[in-house]
Amino acid sequence: MKTKMMLTLGSLLLAAGSAHAAVSADQAAQLGASLTPIGAEKAGNADGTIPAWDGGLTQVQPGFKTGGAYPDPYASEKPKFTISKANLAQYKEHLSPGQIAMFERYPNWKMRVFPTHRSAAMPQGFYDETKANATKVNLVENGNGFEGTTGGTPFPIPQDGLEAIWNHLTTYNGDTYATSWAQAAVTAGGDYNLVRLDYEYDFLYSNQQRKPEERDTERLLYFLQIVKDPPRLAGSILLVHDYTNQIKNPRKAWTYNPGQRRVRLAPSVSYDNPGTASDALRTNDDFGMYNGATDRYDWKLVGKKEMYIPYNSYQIASPDYKIKDVLQPGHINPDLGRYELHRVWVVDATLKDGTSHLYKRRTFYIDEDSWRVHLVDKYDNRDQLWRFAELHTQEYYDVPFLGPALEVHYDLQSGRYIAMNIKNEDDSGYHAVKRNDSDFTPSTLRDKGKR
Repeated sequence: MKTKMMLTLGSLLLAAGSAHAAVSADQAAQLGASLTPIGAEKAGNADGTIPAWDGGLTQVQPGFKTGGAYPDPYASEKPKFTISKANLAQYKEHLSPGQIAMFERYPNWKMRVFPTHRSAAMPQGFYDETKANATKVNLVENGNGFEGTTGGTPFPIPQDGLEAIWNHLTTYNGDTYATSWAQAAVTAGGDYNLVRLDYEYDFLYSNQQRKPEERDTERLLYFLQIVKDPPRLAGSILLVHDYTNQIKNPRKAWTYNPGQRRVRLAPSVSYDNPGTASDALRTNDDFGMYNGATDRYDWKLVGKKEMYIPYNSYQIASPDYKIKDVLQPGHINPDLGRYELHRVWVVDATLKDGTSHLYKRRTFYIDEDSWRVHLVDKYDNRDQLWRFAELHTQEYYDVPFLGPALEVHYDLQSGRYIAMNIKNEDDSGYHAVKRNDSDFTPSTLRDKGKR
């Protein structure tokens, strides 16, 4: 099978018109026809290794309990083949530099490749808003925000890299919910201490529980993080407000320190400042593969490519396995990973002159069916590949949306990594909750901290 970087509808449009303009009605009419409701190619590929999209996975699987782990609809499948260092050359054209570096650094690393299932699905309301967006949404202020919508994929037919990354930043993530998971910063020798966290999210943008006219046109989301363990960190709380225009309205963040019993503004919860309890293995804007303001990079839409990416990763998040079964020296357990061939948008982000960041360049690989970044290659200021990240995903079919099963950031130079969203020993999934604006205020942190 031969694949090369393809010029796509988005890159053709870039040559044809304004990089920050909505598309024509004729172009938008392709949504739901030759394109899926959020802009992916509906058809499969020429040799049938990528099937046509048929609506995604929305059927709740037997044994599923609301708020719990997700049973694997593909549990009976066997790998089609396994990529190893020995046969790497045969598959290189479908891999990123970061993936190739994993094989070069770790002799036992492998990728089990399974049949492709285009399981990504989202609510009909999100689809409807997306189609309306195509002809009316525009980037503003050098691409640092957008205007013209309160929901849906803002740029389903992207014309440049900024539009593509904004699609990732606004992809449907559910509505208002609580969840719990653990993270582990793993040493080169395989040692780690678990950090357990509770989260609450209110995705204000596209929240399907709110009518569009009830949504705040400027707010993107509320995010609340509470550290539960270890004892030295327990009780620490982080609250974040994100906005659709992050230069006009920069991210606001507050922390609660249980020792001082004080709430403070936290101006450093952004860009390349280290993430919570990350042992400096990820930056704040690494969380979720990329989050926050876009102003420090120039964004280039390279095109679309067929790649092996983590997908339908129910096994690696299964409560049938212990955390120690997942975390190994150097990398996660490859016997639990699942990779499939999917089409991805490739976006290069290059640091602008006069700005600073730990990463001089990043390459993002964005799944066409979900607009969710699945792989990132990250380069240091010497232009050396430094870190590689992969997001293992699964369809939250009761909601529905394609969400995280496990997020991993590898430091290829030190041999360390951080694994996030670990749920194997905490049967916690998507717990829908009722919240309002007053539940995500600094005074709320103080109240929660006193409990």
